Amino acid sequence: MDDIEAWPGTMTDTNTAPHSRRIPWDALAVAPFIVFAVMFLFLPTLSLIGAAFTDRQGHFTFDNIVGLGAGQIVSAYWISIRISGASALLGALIGLAITLAIIRGRLPAPLRSAVMTFSGVASNFAGVPLAFAFIATLGRLGLVTIILRTVFGFDLYRSGFNLLSFWGLTLTYLYFQIPLMILIIAPAVDGLKKEWSEAAQMLGASPWQFWRYIGLPILWPSFLGTLSLLFANAFGAIATAWALTGSNLNIVTVLLYNQIRGDALQNPGLGAALALGMILITSLANIIYLVVANRAERWMK
Repeated sequence: MDDIEAWPGTMTDTNTAPHSRRIPWDALAVAPFIVFAVMFLFLPTLSLIGAAFTDRQGHFTFDNIVGLGAGQIVSAYWISIRISGASALLGALIGLAITLAIIRGRLPAPLRSAVMTFSGVASNFAGVPLAFAFIATLGRLGLVTIILRTVFGFDLYRSGFNLLSFWGLTLTYLYFQIPLMILIIAPAVDGLKKEWSEAAQMLGASPWQFWRYIGLPILWPSFLGTLSLLFANAFGAIATAWALTGSNLNIVTVLLYNQIRGDALQNPGLGAALALGMILITSLANIIYLVVANRAERWMK
């Protein structure tokens, strides 16, 4: 027995111990992301939750949460939801049409590359530069407004259009919503195999029947998930809305900014409660996106 225990080829505790203490280098690769998420996502969220239930003297209170039921705040949430929903729906429909045209259509390959490159840039173009671009283009003295009035005799603003309004801000949001839709939905459109359309054609189906019974049902989960993501993207935007409309349009992000940084309406606790409500709404939209995107991925496989 002693000889067997001493035999070098036998499996002993001393041989397995180093393997059990091996450093998981692969897991350490994601450590920077975990640290970043904890520092700039989880900790600020916890601080925000605490501030939402704290009054000016630092005592626990539900007044900030109750204050969310005020008429102005409910109206701000409702306007923000409507703008986010309108820009998300229009951006999703227009983006899907463009994506189908450049991928399923017979357009030149360089054109597809140019559209995808522009979409990558435009989807991140927002804030003050985007607001200034639309003011210089569609403002009362904007280039397009002047051309329509002097060349075609059409006064854009007398017809009822106003850039500093619901539809003006929605139109501005479409500038980054449509490119974002193109980038996200493109892999799903690429996943539509040509064999499916060829098989449907051989069985006598028209192009309309193919899209109605095969193409659109397959794309529907990806479309719905991207729609939720576009909603969350527009709902949390503040720089573009603030630079374009200021306080002319009562949306929740502008109201939140006034509560935290304003002089007359400053109430950090209520501002934290407003932000908490926004987190809940955007989290719901992101959860819908993740669930639907997971189902879409399984379907495409």
